[in-house]
Amino acid sequence: MAEIEMLSVVALLEDVPEKGLFRGQVGTVVESPAPGVYEVEFSDDSGQTYASLALRSGQLMRLHHEPSHQAA
Repeated sequence: MAEIEMLSVVALLEDVPEKGLFRGQVGTVVESPAPGVYEVEFSDDSGQTYASLALRSGQLMRLHHEPSHQAA
């Protein structure tokens, strides 16, 4: 699995209803306060942040926007 780095685009793997977030919502990693923990900002299409919270790596999937260079 690719390591999650600063400014990685990630998707939630589970609901976080107390924050109004649901599986599949996309955010950006803005900090890593501890090993395996990431502060993720969730913003709307105009760039306005609507949620920011610390999540464990197991709650996130890193998204990729470029093809892998590995042979199939």
